[in-house]
Amino acid sequence: MHGLIMESELLISSILRHADANFADREIVSVTVDNPLHRYTYGDCFRRARQLANALDKLGLSRGDRVATLAWNDYRHLEAYYAIGGAGYVCHTVNPRLFPEQIVYIINHAEDKWVFVDLLVLPLIEQIADQLNAVEGIVVMTDDAHMPETSLENVRSYESLIVDESDEYEWPELDERSAMALCYTSGTTGNPKGVLYHHRSQILHAYAAVMPDVMGLSSFDCVLPVVPLFHVNAWGVPYAAVMTGCKLVLPGPKMGDGETLYQLMEGEEVTISLGVPTVWLGLLQYAKDSGKKLNTLQRTVIGGAAVPEMMIRQFRDDHDVDVIQGWGMTEMSPLGTVSTPKAGTEDLDADEMITLKAKAGRSICGVEMRIVNDDGEALPWDGAAYGALQVRGPWVCSDYFKLDGEGGAHTDDGWFETGDVATIDPMGYMAITDRTKDVIKSGGEWISSIDVENTAMGHDAVSEAAVIGVPHPKWSERPLLIIIRANGAELTREEMLGWLEGKIAKWWIPDDVVFVDEIPHTATGKIKKIELRKQFADYDLPD
Repeated sequence: MHGLIMESELLISSILRHADANFADREIVSVTVDNPLHRYTYGDCFRRARQLANALDKLGLSRGDRVATLAWNDYRHLEAYYAIGGAGYVCHTVNPRLFPEQIVYIINHAEDKWVFVDLLVLPLIEQIADQLNAVEGIVVMTDDAHMPETSLENVRSYESLIVDESDEYEWPELDERSAMALCYTSGTTGNPKGVLYHHRSQILHAYAAVMPDVMGLSSFDCVLPVVPLFHVNAWGVPYAAVMTGCKLVLPGPKMGDGETLYQLMEGEEVTISLGVPTVWLGLLQYAKDSGKKLNTLQRTVIGGAAVPEMMIRQFRDDHDVDVIQGWGMTEMSPLGTVSTPKAGTEDLDADEMITLKAKAGRSICGVEMRIVNDDGEALPWDGAAYGALQVRGPWVCSDYFKLDGEGGAHTDDGWFETGDVATIDPMGYMAITDRTKDVIKSGGEWISSIDVENTAMGHDAVSEAAVIGVPHPKWSERPLLIIIRANGAELTREEMLGWLEGKIAKWWIPDDVVFVDEIPHTATGKIKKIELRKQFADYDLPD
């Protein structure tokens, strides 16, 4: 027996229609190359999105065709999100920070028909244009007045593309399982893999994101997503924030600049912001050096890498800002867990709450998770058992784009292999202890590089830390601690190792410490341990 409920497809265009009807006067502020502080409303945004949808239809695209964007967080990119997906095409966000050969591979693998590119990224496209097999034309996200000279063929400005188009558009009634967005993994090993999202998955993900125990978004919020729109749909913010009528502040190409972020937050009265830990290191350092406080920011969602306890404390103690750590993956749209308190944590003292917040968190309703041993057997949620983390749910990928089951990331019973090693405590809080490929195995026992890194980051003289395993004749591997000193700080090997004593297991203490000026990162801000292992492959540990 079926229930007697109206059939209604879950489509991205439904968010647009709802927000246009209920929040048309809500403001969107963005930094762009051609305008230092552009302002307009939701109503303006959706009117222009309809114009863009009309323009896209005239380019000769077919349903499901991919349209690439290489752009920062600004209003034109947001319009493209809704116009491309809503009109029945696939919005393929490409990370402009990737190596050129990776971008060529990704665009060709996706068979993108058109590419929307930011002014700052145009030189990159000019460099690789002759290698892009399926691309028919380029749209530069500016107006004619700011269009540069270019060697590209079939290129036009964004504004000239939409200026003569009607702002009336009938969004098509699509199957909610129609593809609407495409994002590739960062590809630290092998070629990047494409994750193809459909309308249903992103609507469900947006509903989950706005829940009180997740981001807790409402129309009273002002949201600044520092996480890029090209990084897993900015963690769903373009859909979740618009769904609830938040004011949006988009930092454009200035997302890594601590001073600009501070000024935007204070000037626009931002209440919630989202980004990776490396971004917040810059913001916190700017605030400390200038003696300033974040006055309107209430909470920040941090993901992409483990959040050091030091950062959680600094946000809390210096700025009265609540840190919400989140964990997820491109393959998960990306939200999987959030480290928010729940009933039963009321009696935790301040230090215990910091420890809780430093965990990756508890699963969001819609995401199931389990940890398994080498035989695939489920392990207990006791906070002690370590196992491979697996997930499943309605916004978790079932396969990779065009790999037809050859991705090798799913179990026979349908769970996705995250590649993380984790524990889950009796209250359901999950803690990542390492990536499977980064686990340090010393004398048959596992050492969590993440726990050692987070502890090291608690030292005032440490700006950033990374831990890798290096060969050892007796123990197979031992940890090597790699540190960037904080500006002007003095710190010796002996001081660092002595400071770690009593804070982590004695046999976890690294055998040596190396001080460097720079630690390599991926294009999404994660430490490139594969590069560190290459760099220190022949490192001789002291006796």
